[in-house]
Amino acid sequence: MEADIKKIMEKQGYRFIGSHAAVKICNWCKQSLRNKGECYKFKFYGVPSWRCCQISPWIACENKCLHCWRAIELSMNTLINKNKLCSPEEIIKGCVEKQRELLSGFRGNKKINLKRFVEAREPSQFAISLIGEPTLYPFIGELIELLRRKRKTSFLVTNGLHPEILKKLEKAKQLPTQLYISVNAPNKKEYDKWHKSELKDAWKRFNKSLELFAKLKNKTRTILRFTLVKDMNMKPEFIKDYARLINKAKPLFVELVAFKSVGFARKRLDYETMPSMKDILSFGKMLAKFCKIKILGKHIPSRVCLLGKPKDKKRMKIKQEEI
Repeated sequence: MEADIKKIMEKQGYRFIGSHAAVKICNWCKQSLRNKGECYKFKFYGVPSWRCCQISPWIACENKCLHCWRAIELSMNTLINKNKLCSPEEIIKGCVEKQRELLSGFRGNKKINLKRFVEAREPSQFAISLIGEPTLYPFIGELIELLRRKRKTSFLVTNGLHPEILKKLEKAKQLPTQLYISVNAPNKKEYDKWHKSELKDAWKRFNKSLELFAKLKNKTRTILRFTLVKDMNMKPEFIKDYARLINKAKPLFVELVAFKSVGFARKRLDYETMPSMKDILSFGKMLAKFCKIKILGKHIPSRVCLLGKPKDKKRMKIKQEEI
């Protein structure tokens, strides 16, 4: 069954590097090549969508989040050969090569932006956030360090279950350009129900990561990313608990992202659970008021809004010296 899942994922656009890494072209990368818009990372942070490479160095994860687009019903661990791990160089090289293969068909499209197409063949940004939990990859720090040496920016998204890895990255000065922690539940009861984690102390680990997050603000760009599902984890009564988590982590920014019913998530949550932009902004206003922050930006096509302090708005765009 795991082999069948891999075939299904390949049909969905995933390409695998070794047994534990993967790459997939983001829809916004395709849209930007057609001059049909860019993603919110472009609008908020200045990341060119056509030069972004969406990867995962480790396809497995200890959580089984309800909204996840991967096949949480089956273990991806069975696909991983832990005796034959890819090096950071092999992962980066493999991801770029696979992305070029996936993009090759765009060359014959007369509506394509040829300049962007050429630039897309050499990604400048790596979003380490595709599937799985990237901090489980034993050489995640070396991967980020190698990207920095290659003058690439990196966004690392973690579930926060391994604060010891975040400490290690800090100590080794291997923090990414932008570090995210995913927030999907406001309290332990909802967290356990939502994540169905293999780790019994998952909530405790998650909170340790939030506490550490507050100390990293001046060493990397820190962001809490909320994936919100209508009438489930975005109820008004959760605002106070969410605010408590934000105040604990003290992130530079907070992203509120609407859940999308795609991939395997369609088998668990239907289209009615996807919040509208109006829903996201309404929830954002309540949360901002409680945390004494402001809505700094929004991206309507993605149904995303960005929260933070007005004084930090000048830090939204990534500068070359941050790499």
